[in-house]
Amino acid sequence: QLQLVESGGGLVQPGGSLKLSCAASGFTLDYYTIGWFRQAPGKEREGVSYISSSSGGTNYATSVKGRFTISRDNAKSTVYLQMNSLKPEDTAVYYCAAGPYYSDYVPDSYRYWGQGTQVTVSS
Repeated sequence: QLQLVESGGGLVQPGGSLKLSCAASGFTLDYYTIGWFRQAPGKEREGVSYISSSSGGTNYATSVKGRFTISRDNAKSTVYLQMNSLKPEDTAVYYCAAGPYYSDYVPDSYRYWGQGTQVTVSS
């Protein structure tokens, strides 16, 4: 069974950090672009960051640039999202997704999705 599983979410104070993990089972991530998306209550799902399968290049949404870092460990079939200097507006359910090399911030370009992990930034 092909599956993505996110972990690492939780409650953190403003200015704090969290590291999310996205682990693949049933397939390897080597040949997939991996994206992180988030969805806050009442809002549309938005792209946060992605890492390319072909070049390993990374891309960040303006709202998280300089605070979030995406990385991948193909040997562990895991992609990470290090989130620093968290703000209340970062509160959302975070999803990872796997798609072909051309995937970017368009959700429909991704083939596999995880179930999501809740991140809450609050004092």
